[in-house]
Amino acid sequence: MTITEIRQQIHEEMAKGFVGPQSITDLLLVSLFSPGHVLLEGVPGVAKTTVARRFSDCLGCKFSRVQFTQDLLPSDVTGTHIFNMQNRQFEIQKGPIFSQIVLGDEINRAPPKAQSALLEAMQEQQVTIDGRTFQLPDPFLVIATRNPIEQAGVYPLPEAQIDRFLICIKMDYPSHDDEVTMLSSWRRRPDPARPILDAEQIARIRTQVTDVHVSTSIAKYVVDLVQKTRSEPRVRLGISPRGAVSLLQASRANALLDGRDYVVPDDVKSMFMPVLRHRLILTPESQFNGHKAYDVLDACLDSVEFSGPATMM
Repeated sequence: MTITEIRQQIHEEMAKGFVGPQSITDLLLVSLFSPGHVLLEGVPGVAKTTVARRFSDCLGCKFSRVQFTQDLLPSDVTGTHIFNMQNRQFEIQKGPIFSQIVLGDEINRAPPKAQSALLEAMQEQQVTIDGRTFQLPDPFLVIATRNPIEQAGVYPLPEAQIDRFLICIKMDYPSHDDEVTMLSSWRRRPDPARPILDAEQIARIRTQVTDVHVSTSIAKYVVDLVQKTRSEPRVRLGISPRGAVSLLQASRANALLDGRDYVVPDDVKSMFMPVLRHRLILTPESQFNGHKAYDVLDACLDSVEFSGPATMM
């Protein structure tokens, strides 16, 4: 089965339980194959949790959900030692982080200690419990949700953790036609998703992503774009080298999903916003004047032109 056929079948399975644009599923696939983690951002009630759960079902992966709250402890995420009365020994009780797909619901409600427990898992694919290090399963994907509107009882995500998310998916209200479809079918329980991929297939596709060709002119285009963000007067903190690597890797995955083994400028342009907009930090003056990261990135994209062949070194 080709990657294009896999993409199409996952779209079909997602559509049985989620009414919305296919671009959301494509961005989830890009994150899965790159690999990287996903931040789903949107107001309450736009199916963020539904999307994450349905996507997990399509992969046939072990799924767990962590509902972040103000009193959540790091051990509630990673696990802890418990005393076994039968053998009178302490044993590891693994937490929900030991799953292949982890949904962190309302991640900005967790206190900094609980957020830091997730940081090691996202970056190193391992957790430390009472001084012992445990590897997490493969594939490992964190899908976190965040409500950007609510301010009461929430904690800002530190820049170091925000930078660990490969992609930020903005989930808006559904279109008129999508909402009509949703209301017409919401009483019917959706059919269970049919697993399309397994861990071995995901690992093989990730290898194919790393083999996608990137020309010198494409690499230069990526560097020109990220350096433009650092010289923007409205920006306090521009895109880091990690952001540039993430943009290039996501562009590779996007090219593979389109059936190509090489990256073209349109891959970079289509990944530019979802990969970088959550990493950009504007100056207080710019925020006060109503400027958004989207506006700045859009201006950078318009001002930097691609030059040179895309498919030759």
